[in-house]
Amino acid sequence: MKEKQDIRPVENKGHTESSRHERLMKAMKAVNIIAGRSVDPADLKSHRKTVERAGRLAALKDNIRIEQFTVDEIPCEAVRPELAYNPQYAIIYAHGGGFISGGLYYARVLATKMAVSTGFATYTFAYRLAPEHPYPAALTDAMAVWDRICDSYRPDHIILAGDSAGGNLALCMVQTLLAKKRPIPGMLLLFSPWTDMTCNSESYIQNKELDPILTKEYVTDAARAYTAGAGEPSDARFSPLFGELAGFPPTYIMAGRNEILLDDSIRLRDGIERAGGKAQLDIEKAGWHVYQQMPIPIAKRAMKRLAAYVSAEIYGV
Repeated sequence: MKEKQDIRPVENKGHTESSRHERLMKAMKAVNIIAGRSVDPADLKSHRKTVERAGRLAALKDNIRIEQFTVDEIPCEAVRPELAYNPQYAIIYAHGGGFISGGLYYARVLATKMAVSTGFATYTFAYRLAPEHPYPAALTDAMAVWDRICDSYRPDHIILAGDSAGGNLALCMVQTLLAKKRPIPGMLLLFSPWTDMTCNSESYIQNKELDPILTKEYVTDAARAYTAGAGEPSDARFSPLFGELAGFPPTYIMAGRNEILLDDSIRLRDGIERAGGKAQLDIEKAGWHVYQQMPIPIAKRAMKRLAAYVSAEIYGV
């Protein structure tokens, strides 16, 4: 894996915090409620309920205002910060879940953190899920939401964000806009993006025993459910890593050192740079897949770094 100087060393917060991270990862791996076990209908139904329930419990409730609305029957939420609110900019956030799970409550966790950290309204949406609604349902829904939010904001004042499969969706949205020669967002914020559905990178092997969230079996099952025989996993429609990366806006990518999708982030950074773009990769040495969702110190520090990146890009400070 090509890591340059991207891995963020464990900060000197003492041995106790490092031990807590290790114990937490082991506990999460044992329970494995985030990734689920399979796309079998019974497992998937239970998994979806668990994910939404976890979102209800984990989302912050202070200093925000939530407004629900719909776009072409797609359930959406606007999460607005009550303090330091800048109405000139907005974030559209596509949630993760392997394209087979997740919804507004799941999305609210990171949406709230981004809204509070940046001072921007963050818009989320519950796109249709596979296997009931395979590709291109999620992308169709995402583009409809993009069009609606562009009615209220300049495209270059919109930040497009996504975690895991939502990161995949955000990348495909930009590639769709570029292919149609339409205005693109001013910035991309990606948390552990799933960029390659072939699932053949080295980090699947190197981090197999470390990753507390994902397994290769689950990821490949989710990929099959999403693609539904419409093409090979290497097709750029499903794996934006192999699509056009020229013309991308500034992109900030965050990943955890202990996740099987680590190479998806590293190779995306390299691909954007080779195409002449600007990409920054932040790898948390003590982190895992979308660790920013958790109520832990490394997640708080990650959001501060994200806010600093956004401020530097927009305000120059």
